[in-house]
Amino acid sequence: MKDQIDSKLITALQQNAQATAKELADMLGLSPSQAARRRQRLEASGVILGYRAQLDAGALGLGVQAFVQVQLLNHDPTLSKSFNKLIGSQPEIISAWAMTGDADLLLRIYSKDLASLNTLIHDILLAHGAVSRVHSQIVMNQIKQDAPLPA
Repeated sequence: MKDQIDSKLITALQQNAQATAKELADMLGLSPSQAARRRQRLEASGVILGYRAQLDAGALGLGVQAFVQVQLLNHDPTLSKSFNKLIGSQPEIISAWAMTGDADLLLRIYSKDLASLNTLIHDILLAHGAVSRVHSQIVMNQIKQDAPLPA
């Protein structure tokens, strides 16, 4: 069960996942061993799923970010499974959500340029038999960066 100290620990780790047990202890008013044990407990319980480096898409040559809504022809389990596998195999698609409303899926995509995005949409997504239509939205400017989850 998560308490107020766990919430502070989670917030601190989302800001700096490389924080040492000593640094966390200083922030939380605990000993380093207590901070480390709490961190390990949160990892073991599945509250903390892992750690990642935050990267600059532009520095990696990924100049276009887009959100693509996908409407499926139907919800045939075989076609849906096949399309989900296709989504998983495309590194440009960094996340995907099943949605309610007009679109069945929402994809977040990073590509090097508009031509690459066009190829992904037309030659890969629309070419799949499960897809009825796609609607893409190009990100002009990200106003707020992906933020930590509220703890």
